Amino acid sequence: MAGRSALINVMHKASQSASRRMMRDFGEVENLQVSRKGAADFVSQADITAERTLREELEKARPGYGFIMEEGGTVAGAHADSPVWIIDPIDGTTNFLHGIPHFAISLAVMEKGRLLAGTIFDPARNEFFYAEAGKGAFLNDRRMRVSGRRAMPESLFATGIPFLGRGTDETDTQFLAELKTIMQASSGVRRMGAASLDLAWVAAGRYEGYWERGLNIWDIAAGVILVREAGGFVSDFAARDKALESGDVVAANAPMHVPFLKLLRSVR
Repeated sequence: MAGRSALINVMHKASQSASRRMMRDFGEVENLQVSRKGAADFVSQADITAERTLREELEKARPGYGFIMEEGGTVAGAHADSPVWIIDPIDGTTNFLHGIPHFAISLAVMEKGRLLAGTIFDPARNEFFYAEAGKGAFLNDRRMRVSGRRAMPESLFATGIPFLGRGTDETDTQFLAELKTIMQASSGVRRMGAASLDLAWVAAGRYEGYWERGLNIWDIAAGVILVREAGGFVSDFAARDKALESGDVVAANAPMHVPFLKLLRSVR
């Protein structure tokens, strides 16, 4: 069993505090499904409430840190080089809205462009994923490692399906071609609807890889450090360490990252 650092304890406490109200709200979602209005606003308020709780807890524990938040935008820290919290209060809000218990609270902290730590809390399953730079990755205090599978036909992948028709015809065609290619080469592709959990599940060895484009830094920051500290690789589609900047992510275990990336890049 791993001993958690003070930083991880702060992140865990904040996530737990936000999750208590969140799960009460989740229990009310089913009552809203009969109405065409109200449910989306209800979930938006749940997002805002969770983010407010997270910010209050984190500010109290680490005054002077900056924030990058999905709902609240960017807040400068006490100094130009102060560490920054990166917050997604409910990743998987569409699942939340439909009463599907697959969503998470994603927190990361970055200093001078370097990820220091990340946590992803799945309150429906009570799974707390966490990692610190150079200290490994853990799930509920047990060490996590990416899967050891080396063969594409044995490998399971995850992705996020874009809103087809809202992009260009070219990007829609590109994604559908990628999906077909990976489906034909692998044991399957899953689309669960929460990027943070997709990355956490790569780190935990449940998936061999994950790809998606057009994400925000709060969607992926915690997951990126989790995968890397669990022994996996994360890049953009050009094999560069630019996923956080571009929002384009290819993550996989060590044996599969190169062949997975080559398959995706072969689709033109």
